[in-house]
Amino acid sequence: MEITASLRHALLTDREQTLTRIYQRAFPLVRHYVVQHGGTAHEAKDVFQDAVVVFYEKAVQESFVLSASVSTYLLGVCRNLWHRELTRRARLPLTDLTDEHTQQVADAEPTADTPDSLAVLTYVEQLGERCKSVLLAFYYFQQPLEQIASTHHYASVRSATVQKFKCLERLRKSVRAALSEAFAHA
Repeated sequence: MEITASLRHALLTDREQTLTRIYQRAFPLVRHYVVQHGGTAHEAKDVFQDAVVVFYEKAVQESFVLSASVSTYLLGVCRNLWHRELTRRARLPLTDLTDEHTQQVADAEPTADTPDSLAVLTYVEQLGERCKSVLLAFYYFQQPLEQIASTHHYASVRSATVQKFKCLERLRKSVRAALSEAFAHA
């Protein structure tokens, strides 16, 4: 409990230095794990960055209690994120898009058979223009974060990544709340 409080204080008072120390200790472990499990050093950086965002947001909350070292916690989060990525890749193998694929997507019209996708778009619309723009640019148009950072005038790619994460979390919370409400009335 004492360590968690001092960590929270360090993150709130000197975030950059604290996160740099955490990075220096934990990232080599994460890089080793991801590379050993079919990833690249670049993918390890992406996974680690996502894990640090999750860690930071939890660590600054008063209710957060760390029961392991920061490195162990981050490695656990990274292992879960990497496992999720590998599962996603197995389900959706990479294929090259042809002009035929592009035309099929362009010709596709939303129908009454696709209410779920339209419902999600409704929630995206409710997030506000900035979040909507960031999420659509990344997930729908598959723009690189560098381009999104530039287009949306973020100070860095990291800022764009954090904003994308926050918008995605807001979207998840909205959808979860709606699903909970729907199941409660069913």
